[in-house]
Amino acid sequence: MTDDTVPDHTAPDDTSAFAADIVRRLEAVLMILDEPHSIVSLAAAVSAPVPAVRQALETLVADYDGERDGPRRGFELREVGGGWRLYVREEFDDLIAEVVTAQTPSRLSQAALETLAVIAYKQPVTRGQVAAIRAVNVDSVVRTLVSRGLIAEVFTDPDTGAIHYGTTDALLVNLGINSLDELPHISPLLDDGTGGFDSEAVR
Repeated sequence: MTDDTVPDHTAPDDTSAFAADIVRRLEAVLMILDEPHSIVSLAAAVSAPVPAVRQALETLVADYDGERDGPRRGFELREVGGGWRLYVREEFDDLIAEVVTAQTPSRLSQAALETLAVIAYKQPVTRGQVAAIRAVNVDSVVRTLVSRGLIAEVFTDPDTGAIHYGTTDALLVNLGINSLDELPHISPLLDDGTGGFDSEAVR
């Protein structure tokens, strides 16, 4: 035995299983990281020796790059700034940007926010009442709020056929509150809309 040879009392199958287990644990950790981590911190996270983690990283890089009889993945494992993290491959940047944009709804307009506030404080309320309070036509804005799931039809007046609207739980979630009772008490400052809506006055 040469001086640089270290006796290995672990059976080959056991060694292979140990290495595979490190790869799986390391992959699980990498999946949740939002910033690069050094090999030392990764080794601590998976409770494995640094050399074994370095080998596991090389295995994953080769696997994701399609060098181990598998497909080239849409993501890759890269070392950036002394740390390791999973990244979407550059060739898919445009695709991911489109998906993220599609899943992130645009912000509500000022008109939509004002209409939503009136409905939140005066519900159940009709479009006509909201229009009278805001002194503008709110039909399109109400449709937008319904499509966003922030308001919904509560009931329809059997005599007039007017639809009454109210807010949904989605609004509470977006505002981070548990109940509408947590809203600031400004309702008395709002007109009740009983005077009707004169479309001619707001042209």
